[in-house]
Amino acid sequence: MARGGDLTGSAGLHLVAGAALLRPEEQLFEAMLEGWRCQQTSRYLNAVTIGQRQGQLRRFQRWTNEYPWRWMAADVEEWTTAAIAERNLAHSTVSHYHVTLRLFMDFVCDARYGWAAECEDRFGTHPTQICHEWNTVAHLAEDEGRPGNRPLSREELQMLFDYADERVARVRASGRKGWLAAFRDAALFKVAYGWGLRRQEVAMLERCDLGRNPKAPEFGDVGAITVRWGKASRGGPPRRRRVLTVWPWAAAVLEQYLEEVLPVYGATHDGLWPTERGGRVDGTNVDLTFARLRDEVGLPKELGPHCLRHSYVTHLLEDGWDPLFVQQQVGHTWATTTAIYSGLSSDYKNQMLRQKLDKMLAGEG
Repeated sequence: MARGGDLTGSAGLHLVAGAALLRPEEQLFEAMLEGWRCQQTSRYLNAVTIGQRQGQLRRFQRWTNEYPWRWMAADVEEWTTAAIAERNLAHSTVSHYHVTLRLFMDFVCDARYGWAAECEDRFGTHPTQICHEWNTVAHLAEDEGRPGNRPLSREELQMLFDYADERVARVRASGRKGWLAAFRDAALFKVAYGWGLRRQEVAMLERCDLGRNPKAPEFGDVGAITVRWGKASRGGPPRRRRVLTVWPWAAAVLEQYLEEVLPVYGATHDGLWPTERGGRVDGTNVDLTFARLRDEVGLPKELGPHCLRHSYVTHLLEDGWDPLFVQQQVGHTWATTTAIYSGLSSDYKNQMLRQKLDKMLAGEG
């Protein structure tokens, strides 16, 4: 069997032919992971995605206590059963695990990369594909998120923002440290909602991403936000888009933060959300802070920062904004994706129904 030649990620580039390994099983597995990392990098996949996949494979290896050349289809079934029954993993999380396993096994089973030949020589066996249609999650819907991942109602949203503002006032009045961070966090979540941004998109914002909109001069220097770290697609680079400011209150919040709070940090970087130690707020910080505010307010635990983006889509549509405009604002390729984000309230739907019925009864349509 071939050793994979000089293909990126091949065994021939990551192992010395004929060399004895001190810990052959562990070292070969790590070499496989490194080879797959190089192969994915050559396809321009995001480093974060690659790292997450490597972590999933290591966890699966520890769970089975075996290595890929001895993994079986039954291992996938048992892991899935435990993930659902014991860990209550979401449908989408299990699906991501299955995709990672399938892609990795395709890679190590491909004779062009030489990993199967290495396993055969060293252990007398070789890896085979363990993920099949009959033992993995079927991708049947465009949205596989948890049902609880929904838009916040306007009342819930107001409750969350009011509490964040009260927290700033309370900390500042007490004379304790932390009011800057509290103000920053309150502004961050209002910006995430006010422009419909994903967690990563809002965390990666910099001062240079803010600009004027000649068609809406009333918004000043925050008439539009350039998103440079939009969600990538199929291994491509982050997708850019320009999000126009639509709400005066959102512009006022951001301008106040830029004028009164950001300069006080004295950060040495251009990030919009600095930390007290000179770093930058990241996605993990956003998740943890939102969860703390959510729990203190008493909102359902299944709500997360991404629900602010759902709320943005829903509230724009409820307020009568054109669906195509909303789709372009949030950067969706397909209108069906935007529709998934929408959770139009029963009041809005009843208003539409009433308007239509009134026109029909009046003989207008």
